[in-house]
Amino acid sequence: MKSNEASLTSLISAFGRAYHHLFDTPIIFDDFIAPKLLSEQEFETVKKNMTKGISFFNADVAIKLKDQPDEILKWVTQVQLSPTPLARAAFCEKVLLQEVSLGVSQYIILGAGMDTFALRYPQLEDKLSIYEVDFPTTQQFKIDRLQESDLTLPSNLRFIPCDFTKNISTDFLFENGVKREKTFFSLLGVSYYLSKTELKQTLTSLFREMPEGSSIVFDYANENLFKEKGLSNRVENMVKLAAASGEPMKSHFTYKEMESLLEEVGLLIFEHLSPETIQSQFFNDREDYLKAFETVHYIHAVNK
Repeated sequence: MKSNEASLTSLISAFGRAYHHLFDTPIIFDDFIAPKLLSEQEFETVKKNMTKGISFFNADVAIKLKDQPDEILKWVTQVQLSPTPLARAAFCEKVLLQEVSLGVSQYIILGAGMDTFALRYPQLEDKLSIYEVDFPTTQQFKIDRLQESDLTLPSNLRFIPCDFTKNISTDFLFENGVKREKTFFSLLGVSYYLSKTELKQTLTSLFREMPEGSSIVFDYANENLFKEKGLSNRVENMVKLAAASGEPMKSHFTYKEMESLLEEVGLLIFEHLSPETIQSQFFNDREDYLKAFETVHYIHAVNK
């Protein structure tokens, strides 16, 4: 990751959540902190770039809405940018809160970016230790932005700088303050960029010394990733954008393949959401463009 990419990726992610909080109804995932993480200029810059990108995403829509910049922004954000990040965050945090009620004392966010969970749940400050694991440049950008926004870091939040896609283990986590206690991991928006071997190695390393009942939520692409075009070619666009950014998507799984991989690691699928289930749980009865991505699944897996 280049130093300038940390801020760009983080800002775009925060923009999607901020836009949803400010303009979408009903709310799927309410990150009310996200608007505070972007300056007015940054919000306008991302907004302008998203609007200018309409021709890449859909030439027909670009022509149809050429005189409606706000509608173009809504289309790009709701069709391409936001559906998966919003729904997977909603699913992950629902599972996390359930797990906290069942005794989880640690939450480790792999690839945290501009995550705001710790800021949105001050009531958990004395109950849940939160560790954000991410690239040093990304973490420093976030810390700087929180300070600039006059947002106070909660006492239960710790930052662990690390390229977790290449070097992560329970030993490394223990060296950085994590305890051998029942733990919940999130790995959102990452599995696509790992090979199947790399994903297996990562999960094996994470759970090697974690107690029974520790668990993880992550998303993955199904076997149609490189064949399915999706609504307005958005799946194809996602794959092309990843390749153009220098981080091509590497892996996809059938459900049986994923089940087998997790079993080899010692994890049991506790909950699995297909695109159809995600649509029914998070996107039904909407009157806007938001719909579940066609190739993305969510999993909650538990250490046996």
